[in-house]
Amino acid sequence: MEKALAGVKVLDLTQFEAGTSCTEMLAWLGADVIKLEAPGKGEQGRWQLTEKPGIDSHYFMLLNANKRSITLNLKDDRGKKIFIELLKKVDILSENFSLGTLESWGFGWERLQEINPRLIYLTIKGFGTYGPYSKYKSFDMIAQAAGGAMALTGTPETPPLKPGPTIGDTGTGMHAAVGVLAAYIQRERTGKGQKVELSMQEAVLNFCRVPMMCTYITHKPVDSRRRSRRHLSLRPRRRQRLRIYPVHDAGDVDEPVQCDRTAGNGRRRTFQGAALAASARRRIDRGDQRMDHQTHQA
Repeated sequence: MEKALAGVKVLDLTQFEAGTSCTEMLAWLGADVIKLEAPGKGEQGRWQLTEKPGIDSHYFMLLNANKRSITLNLKDDRGKKIFIELLKKVDILSENFSLGTLESWGFGWERLQEINPRLIYLTIKGFGTYGPYSKYKSFDMIAQAAGGAMALTGTPETPPLKPGPTIGDTGTGMHAAVGVLAAYIQRERTGKGQKVELSMQEAVLNFCRVPMMCTYITHKPVDSRRRSRRHLSLRPRRRQRLRIYPVHDAGDVDEPVQCDRTAGNGRRRTFQGAALAASARRRIDRGDQRMDHQTHQA
């Protein structure tokens, strides 16, 4: 069966992760994504984070699967003419340059509409296109800090910590993909394209809206690292005993491995090999909280 976005053409000017993750999702869904890169070195993600000089980085490959790539100099008159011809043939244009970059080359939103009235134009910025921080650049860690994710992570004894997942980058890309697809569906009804704008800070803030509930209620800053542990909506119905415990490599799953466990009655029970795994799965499935594991090598 044909993929959902088969026949949809995307001209992709994005770089690094926030934009490229969006266009990669569109490519996974079947869109024909044409990545446009600067002559010479290409997109910065290719070489800035490479493990070996002259070889595309794994970072780049992870974020640009299923795409085709061309080089074009948008500062050159001939390059601009080619770019205009490409714009006439695509459904979506995406970019996450610094604020004003595309406009400086003569391709602001008004000009793009003149070239292709059906064009959907996606622009991703750290802090949007207006406001006191709009000219500031942003990467994942900046978006996570400004959007509140770091303030929600850690313990009362630690400073704010950056969560491992790149919600500032790929999280923005997911929001962007939703916006672009919504615009595409609307265009099928109206015949008109539109501009889709994403702020990395606002995307992170959207992920944090439930933990920040107390701020909405009290209109005061809240130490969410303390509050989150007694959040009413997340409080378990009874006290749970959850522990991380060490395990040893059992090799082949059929080889016997002993595990001593203290049962609820204080007695110790021993399981062998696959029987241990099966018993553990059954206990996890029924939510038994009485387990107090101590695992060791047979």
